[in-house]
Amino acid sequence: MATSPSTGPTITTTPTTPDGIPGRLVALLAVSTGMTAANLYYAQPLLAKLAEVFQVGTTTAGALVTVTQIGYVLGMLFLVPLGDRIEKRRLVALLQAVITVSLAVAGTASSFAVLLVASLVSGATSVVAQILVPFAASLAPDQARGRIVGRVMAGLLTGILLSRTLSSLVAGAAGWRVVYLGSAVLTALLAVALYRALPAHAATTDLPYRQVLRSTVQLVRTHPALLKRGLYQAAVFGSFSAFWTAVSFQLTGPAFGYSEAGVGIFALVGAAGALVAPLAGRWADRGLGRPLTGAALLVASGSAVLAGLGGHRIVLLALAAIVLDVAVQTTLILGQHVVYQLDPGARARLNSVFIATFFLGGALGSEFGTVAYHAGGWWAVAGLAAVLPLLPLAHWAADRKAVAG
Repeated sequence: MATSPSTGPTITTTPTTPDGIPGRLVALLAVSTGMTAANLYYAQPLLAKLAEVFQVGTTTAGALVTVTQIGYVLGMLFLVPLGDRIEKRRLVALLQAVITVSLAVAGTASSFAVLLVASLVSGATSVVAQILVPFAASLAPDQARGRIVGRVMAGLLTGILLSRTLSSLVAGAAGWRVVYLGSAVLTALLAVALYRALPAHAATTDLPYRQVLRSTVQLVRTHPALLKRGLYQAAVFGSFSAFWTAVSFQLTGPAFGYSEAGVGIFALVGAAGALVAPLAGRWADRGLGRPLTGAALLVASGSAVLAGLGGHRIVLLALAAIVLDVAVQTTLILGQHVVYQLDPGARARLNSVFIATFFLGGALGSEFGTVAYHAGGWWAVAGLAAVLPLLPLAHWAADRKAVAG
């Protein structure tokens, strides 16, 4: 039974772990966020193939990743705030149903335009992952919040990283359409599992939808740390997106001559970076957010330089991918730890601003990374990816008033 927003959420749980949440539920949330977020990245290793199938240029094909991420930004701004307004279990089920339909349309698309529109819709509704993350934060006790969010985010980030491998291998074995159609089936099954397993969790506000959106804007004005951490992550994620969008062109080009399966196997190296997410959560709980933020920004820039040196050396390129992923995940967990403490009653809205801000950076990074690759080659991409993290690093160094981030 749900309570009114004034009395707080109603939570029905099974026996809990010492961290205050059932272990099975934490695992389900981690898997769910990973599988949902993976939908955003299935196209990345398939760009060369999709350009050939639909007879479009590689720059045009690269826009598929950008459009998907723009959809995600729109969903973060206009759908995720509903997580504070609508009972979360119903909202999650509805969004998963729309994702299922959009993926089925993408898998049967007869033109690149249809694929673009379907990707925009699936990107927008895949924000369900970012409703589940603050959901986990709300269920966790204060002393364990960083660890719980870190575990769920480890699942999300693993899904993002493994999505490229899965997409490449499935496309190589059964064709690119099976990637989308298979994901549609899995998403439908996931929707049922989530609806049955999630505890009831009432809305935390009874404001009308328009006022919820207005209050989201007000949160940006009230909490400067929200925009700051969003912009920090936007720069780092822009570097990350530029690398992973352009690397498929580099790996399938003359330098390496890899197949789609080869690109997928390469993407596996990035999954090692997901191991740092739970550690980053623990570091945040211990108050180490600020020094580790500066270190992670510096490491992100250095990894891009290493990527440039690895333009013809697969070992260096793989090492750069791992280090970059570690840096991105560290700044993400540290940033979320700061953001979730700003206003416990508005975590969905806070998360919507934070994620929308940095995914916009990711969309721009994907687009500029594609343009840079075709204009100046791999070193142009590496240079772009190296410069982006230096921008927040300069602000971080000058921000003497900051304590946590």
